[in-house]
Amino acid sequence: MQCLWCACNGGLGAARGSKHRALVLRGTTSSTATSGTVVRVPGVERRAASPTWVNCETDADRWGIGVVGEEDFGVVDVEKARVGVTRAFEIQNKAADREHHDIVLLEVSLGSEKAKAKFRSFSVLEKGPMSIPSGQPTTIHVKLCQSYIGRCYDRLEFLFEDQRLRKRFIISKALQAVIGNIDDHNQLQPKVPYVQRQNLRAGIERQPEIDVVPGELPASTKAVPYVVQLPQAPVPKNVLQAVSGGSFEKALQRVRQECVPSVLDTRTYGRHFKQLLWIEEVQMNRDIEMYDMEGTELSQHRAYLYLKVPGLAEKRPSVLVGDIILVQPHKAARGHWFQGGVHVVHRDEVGLRFHRSFPWTHGQLYNARFKLNRYPARRQQQAIGLDFAEERVLFPVESHLLSTSTSRSLIAPRPVDLRFFNQLVEANLPQARAVTSIVGQPPGSPPFILFGPPGTGKTVTMVEAIQQVLWHNRNARILACAPSNSAADLLGLGLTALPQDQLFRFYAPSRSTQSVPDSLRRYVYTRKGTEDLGKQHDARNNARSNAVVSRDLFSCPPVAVLKRFRVIVTTCVSASFAHGVGLPKGHFTHIFVDEAAQATEPEVMVPIRTMGDEKTNVVLAGDPRQLGPIVRSKIARTLELDTSYIERLMRRAMYNSASASDDAVQQFVKLVKNFRSHEAILKFSNERFYDGELQPCGRPPVINSCLESSLLPKKHFPVIFHAVAGKDDRESVSPSFFNVDEVIQIKTYVQALRADRSLRITDAEIGVITPYHAQVLKIRRALSAVADGVKVGSVEEFQGQERRVILISTVRSSREFLEYDLRHTLGFVASPRRFNVAVTRAKALLIVVGDPSVLSLDPLWRDFLNYVYYNGGWQGPPPSWDTTAVVQEANVGDGIDRREGSDMDDFTARMEALTMKAVEGVDGMEEDANVDRPWRDVE
Repeated sequence: MQCLWCACNGGLGAARGSKHRALVLRGTTSSTATSGTVVRVPGVERRAASPTWVNCETDADRWGIGVVGEEDFGVVDVEKARVGVTRAFEIQNKAADREHHDIVLLEVSLGSEKAKAKFRSFSVLEKGPMSIPSGQPTTIHVKLCQSYIGRCYDRLEFLFEDQRLRKRFIISKALQAVIGNIDDHNQLQPKVPYVQRQNLRAGIERQPEIDVVPGELPASTKAVPYVVQLPQAPVPKNVLQAVSGGSFEKALQRVRQECVPSVLDTRTYGRHFKQLLWIEEVQMNRDIEMYDMEGTELSQHRAYLYLKVPGLAEKRPSVLVGDIILVQPHKAARGHWFQGGVHVVHRDEVGLRFHRSFPWTHGQLYNARFKLNRYPARRQQQAIGLDFAEERVLFPVESHLLSTSTSRSLIAPRPVDLRFFNQLVEANLPQARAVTSIVGQPPGSPPFILFGPPGTGKTVTMVEAIQQVLWHNRNARILACAPSNSAADLLGLGLTALPQDQLFRFYAPSRSTQSVPDSLRRYVYTRKGTEDLGKQHDARNNARSNAVVSRDLFSCPPVAVLKRFRVIVTTCVSASFAHGVGLPKGHFTHIFVDEAAQATEPEVMVPIRTMGDEKTNVVLAGDPRQLGPIVRSKIARTLELDTSYIERLMRRAMYNSASASDDAVQQFVKLVKNFRSHEAILKFSNERFYDGELQPCGRPPVINSCLESSLLPKKHFPVIFHAVAGKDDRESVSPSFFNVDEVIQIKTYVQALRADRSLRITDAEIGVITPYHAQVLKIRRALSAVADGVKVGSVEEFQGQERRVILISTVRSSREFLEYDLRHTLGFVASPRRFNVAVTRAKALLIVVGDPSVLSLDPLWRDFLNYVYYNGGWQGPPPSWDTTAVVQEANVGDGIDRREGSDMDDFTARMEALTMKAVEGVDGMEEDANVDRPWRDVE
């Protein structure tokens, strides 16, 4: 009897020696099965007469024949693998009766040969045919030869025939090897098997918070003299009930029916976003549970009890001065907690102060629970709840454009007296046009949008526009915001030519005064805050006395002084301070928001709704083609909380491309000169995301600095794709993935970059981007001894940044479960925004490391891989597909169309939903999915 699956399916059968049900034919071989009933087997179609199914174990001894050998070559050093490593397989004929003595080995082959693979790591040195005598072993040698880091898999097939009975059978062996550094593999491989957190918590009720003893909060919580009370805005019970229990689909249905208005307009705007903010807060509270600590110690120094927090330096969790952490003795009474106020934040520990009744003892074990800082959510709820019915701001249409002679000056030639502060902006036509348009807008205009693709100088243009508005309007008062402190600092640094009495940089009191850039120090306002540390021991006189500590705290000057500043710079959420201390609505003539695509709409509404009136002009700068705001709730994302305000406006008719080119309207300008990247690095994203309009204008000494590097497969093409067939792993209770093979390849590249004297590159000029936090940690560990200064982070952490050299580790690689690969990999790979950000950070050299067999499942990635291969930038085993074939936009596995434009987020969201369903098989796994989403400080 002949097994069609093993013998006829081109090497795609039981690749790991697994048992399978196989179709067998009586009295015929697969080659002669040309008539009869059509029988379908996964991957094959054969016609058979009277088919019978039997169980077949292709790796088992059969009819007295056994094959023994080392199928796993283990970890093989690259140099040894390049030369070649040979393993022997012994065929033993152990038949006791004469009936099975006449055994012939017809053929020894590899599954990759039958599949006609372009690249094979293994080869068979003796092919057959040969007789297999009884009692005397026959040796077959298999050679491994590969010069690339990664994993090799194949199937070795022995086809035998019993010549007396005229029956054939197959014995197969699964070959595998790992090419790489043994020491690195031992150091980086999983130390503890992965255990799903939900399984660990099964049947364990989370400790309640019944009796909480208040702690001592730092002086910074009262540093700003607020006169307007901030609402508590607790999550309503109906929202909590709607998002809890059942599947995602049912929860979403309840939310739509019971919470969110069916139509978004000026009347329902406030209710809509309040609900979404509460839904997101519920998920954030769930996510922060993953950082709960049990059985940890507290150390004492002066009046503080210090808690070590793993991941604190990476904001996992994010903890700021003024936050609260609940602590209880390890075996305390159920529900009894002590509130610890965070007074000190160091790199890996926080200093807490509790009520004097807190039972601290050296060596005692404690449980700790992190609490979500609700101030950002409350500030957004406050802003959304304010009466603000400016249709021109929320839902602008062309009829809102003011048809005065002043507005017509927007499209007129630049005024003669418009003298640019930055001559480079003057020479850049789109930048100059944007500045001219912003300056000429009459009060009460619809929002102006500056669309700035990567490296085109959004912030420089915004700074110039602010300076020109101040110069041309002596009564102008500007509130300049950005979603993060780093982005707000860039705005502030661009305005340091202003006198000290005209520019104020406001920081939230929770931030450290040491975080201020030196050039901005004279523009901040601080006040002394004192804290009574209680009785402290004085070694000089062996006495105890009250100790009082005094430190500088960020604050703001009196309202009368605030009104005199012409520009105030802060984050979007912290902009609520102006309303809170009593600045009147309409005080600011202009509100500028830089990097607006990275903020949720409620964040941007904090400055607009608290400070704007019918005359306030709004200017937005950003790129909706790059990453949007981080939203942790799948329900909130489905309801488009992750659609930024600038993106929503750009979908409206008055901001579309036709209007943008109309000389009668200048509310939208697209920047097109890229000052960051070499043309080869920019080209792919330019064509796929920006209609080919971007013009490479980077400084030649920088963008051309790597063109002669020995690392390049092809000189003068500074893009490399390095194919690595790796293995994605998890360990302990972390659901985040890592890929040791890619870590080793990244390390190899970094070492080569640092050793290349022609490049003269420093650690600070290299960046490594990877989507999974576990991979971030593994790469940092691998680089710690060779290039400790290289920044390694997620795509989100690199948005807005650039490096001379960028390396990308895509991580996902699986050979065992194609469906698993397809769905889970696309959770990252099919995000066009994430792809766009990652590949546009490099100035002079882009290196992508990944598994092409997985990446190519996605049309966008396959297009990119074809681009690199066609231009000679490929390293490693060649593509397994036809690189000249036109890439179909339909997704390979799910029939989901990708189209550029407004449905980009929807495509990503659907793929992420499929991802988690494929990985775990159930809904409700958001906490695991969110482990790789960074926590963002918005104050």
